[in-house]
Amino acid sequence: MTRRLRPVGLGFAEDAPTRLVFTARASAAPDAVYRALAEEVTGWPSWFRAVTLARPTGGGGGREVRLMGGVRFQETVMAADPGLRYAYRVDETNVPGVRALLEEWLLTPADRSPGTAPVTATAPATGTLVRWTFAADGPPAFRLALAAARPGLGHSFRTAVRTLGARLAARTRG
Repeated sequence: MTRRLRPVGLGFAEDAPTRLVFTARASAAPDAVYRALAEEVTGWPSWFRAVTLARPTGGGGGREVRLMGGVRFQETVMAADPGLRYAYRVDETNVPGVRALLEEWLLTPADRSPGTAPVTATAPATGTLVRWTFAADGPPAFRLALAAARPGLGHSFRTAVRTLGARLAARTRG
């Protein structure tokens, strides 16, 4: 059964009762990572294993996403800042218990390698530090289940970012 969630703003990424925050490094530049997140939405299943379908809706202002196990989301894009941030809120889902959900992807140029000079205009980043915030609200049982799912979500995210980085790097080489 599809349920409508409470609409939340971007501040929910900081204020949510439950916040799961993960970081990983992609071996591609922030602009390339951003394009894969925000502009090449239909490509998500090729690098994020849990995603079985992703497509833009509403002329790009929304998304439909399906995950393994039959989970479905209808989302509204809340922020699309090229090379910096991509965020969306879930408006409808079939997940029980969730009242509000927002995901935010922050992108920061990563140093070229440990011990090298900082990123500058003449020594640009070769990678991206990706920070994913999964902000949610729901009853205590939902929050407990989400806390239990934290290790799996973190693993899934880190694997997806590594896979995305490798795909983007191969694209620039080939």
